[in-house]
Amino acid sequence: MKVKHYLIAASVLTAITFIAANLLVQKMFTGARIDFTENNLYTLSDATKSTLDSVAEPVDITFVYTRSTGQDFPTIRAYAARVRELLQVYESQSGGKVRVTEIDPVPFSPAEDQALAAGITAIDTNGNDPLYFGIIGRNSIDDQRVIPFLAPEREVTLEYDLTRMVARLDDPDPARVGILSSLPGMTAPGGEGGYTLLRDIHKSFDVEPISETFQSLPEDLDVLLVVQPPDLSDRQQWLIDQFILRKGRAVFLLDPAAKTAASAGMFQTSETGTSATLGRFGEAWGISLSNDAVADAASALTVPVDTGGGRIEELAHPLFLGIPAGDMNQDDLITADLARSVNFGAPGAFEVGTLSDEVEFTPLVMTGPSPSFIKAENAVTDMSPQQVLRQYQTEPEALVLAARLSGQLTTAYPQGAPAFDEPSDPLLAEIARAEAANALPHVSESETDAQLVLIADVDFVADDFYIIPNEQIIVADNGALVLNALDALAGGGELSRLRSRAPSLRRMERVDRMRENAEAIYFRQQAALQDNLQTAQARLEELQAIGAADGFFSGDLEADLTEAERTELLDLRQRIVDLRAQLREIERNYRRDIDRLEGTLKAINIWGGPMLVCLIGLFVWYRQRRRGAA
Repeated sequence: MKVKHYLIAASVLTAITFIAANLLVQKMFTGARIDFTENNLYTLSDATKSTLDSVAEPVDITFVYTRSTGQDFPTIRAYAARVRELLQVYESQSGGKVRVTEIDPVPFSPAEDQALAAGITAIDTNGNDPLYFGIIGRNSIDDQRVIPFLAPEREVTLEYDLTRMVARLDDPDPARVGILSSLPGMTAPGGEGGYTLLRDIHKSFDVEPISETFQSLPEDLDVLLVVQPPDLSDRQQWLIDQFILRKGRAVFLLDPAAKTAASAGMFQTSETGTSATLGRFGEAWGISLSNDAVADAASALTVPVDTGGGRIEELAHPLFLGIPAGDMNQDDLITADLARSVNFGAPGAFEVGTLSDEVEFTPLVMTGPSPSFIKAENAVTDMSPQQVLRQYQTEPEALVLAARLSGQLTTAYPQGAPAFDEPSDPLLAEIARAEAANALPHVSESETDAQLVLIADVDFVADDFYIIPNEQIIVADNGALVLNALDALAGGGELSRLRSRAPSLRRMERVDRMRENAEAIYFRQQAALQDNLQTAQARLEELQAIGAADGFFSGDLEADLTEAERTELLDLRQRIVDLRAQLREIERNYRRDIDRLEGTLKAINIWGGPMLVCLIGLFVWYRQRRRGAA
């Protein structure tokens, strides 16, 4: 074979081998990646992997995104790329059980009709075309779930939202929530006539009310919601204990100073029925609920206060707390996506004792840095803000108002199941004996990792704490906090362990610090200038008033001023001029350091790579030259 023909054949075979190898690698390693990002942005959590591995029937995910419109918004464009990449990982990880498609709903297209029919929100961009940016999920029996708009600010909950959608489509039956409470607002039949929160729970879950005289818990409960329950017998507490050890999903709302309590609280409560404790559960878990209420001057809400004489004034009340969303735990999905504050009324606080190595206590909501305990018997009365402040004794650190308790728990009844008191009614006694006979055997340790949410207040679920009366306008995320907790725990063992993820767009912390320092200087100087200008204006008006009317109308404002006053006026004008010059200088320097850093980063990014390649090339050339010379 001639050399020319050999080279042609070798080139063709090389090209064929290269193409075949690429196709083979693409087929075999689709979705494979090595994640070098700081926060593992492209690595699914173990909970998500477990959920995807357990999908029984195919789930179709349709990513709806108007590319042409989204290109005009850098934040949307970057977030769309993040969503697209994450969906590809979901499809790969599920082994094809999650099937992902993308549609571009340009105006008057079938894709737009599909998006609108599914409920995707059309966002007005002040242009010709709207922006569609959402997700449609369907299962094999045509159940549908939709994320109407993928807001970039909700990126921290993106994985949770997608995993929850897949889990709900794989198991479309609503979760069953059992509610045990002594509050009339949480026990109204069907939710009608009760709190707004109870009606919202009925909309999202299959609710099972639990009678105060229960001798067994309903079967197949996914989550147990306990809200300031009535006095419970040992047998009833044991049933709750066993549910937690077997199922591990419960939300407790308990309050040492509950004005809304209708009857006695949980274990060994006060005679007034306004106090509750964790009782034997707390001893077993290593957690206790304070006996006193919590006041916090730093988080005090402004509430109507009767100041006497029939007068009502709006005053900051330390027993009514408004905790901003940004001050809550941003790593836990229960609180990470809350957008408004949560309002509490004379809450308690959870105190941590000795925890086992397999139990984790994670605060979700905390007070400010200097709270105080107020005696519960006083807190349930109509204390004025002044009365609270007189009893205020600052604690050394912030107190925990809500928390998550997770891990392997031990029973609060190590001696086994307690006996139950038979009802006096023969029929009820027979039913109770039958239920006791069918009870599952006693277990001493968690069969599944527990995920409990503890909230040290019950007043906050009342409508008056977060809804404007007669207008049904929600002003705080009280209800959302409880619904988030139920939703997270009802998702199952894996979904309930999911945490929020770090955003893909990282903040430039050094630039932020430089900007904050510059703004601090700028605003300080601006405030000083405004103060001086106000002082100058007041003094100028005073000097003008001194001037005679003739002097004023003749255009000589200083006609009747003394020499000292004229000197003062000149100094005042010069000081104002100097302050304005300093302000202009600060305005010029405001971005100087930031611009210098930006220029340095651009130089490194643009020229750093080529210069590094050139240096490597020079080094290789130098080494080869030395070897040749040798």
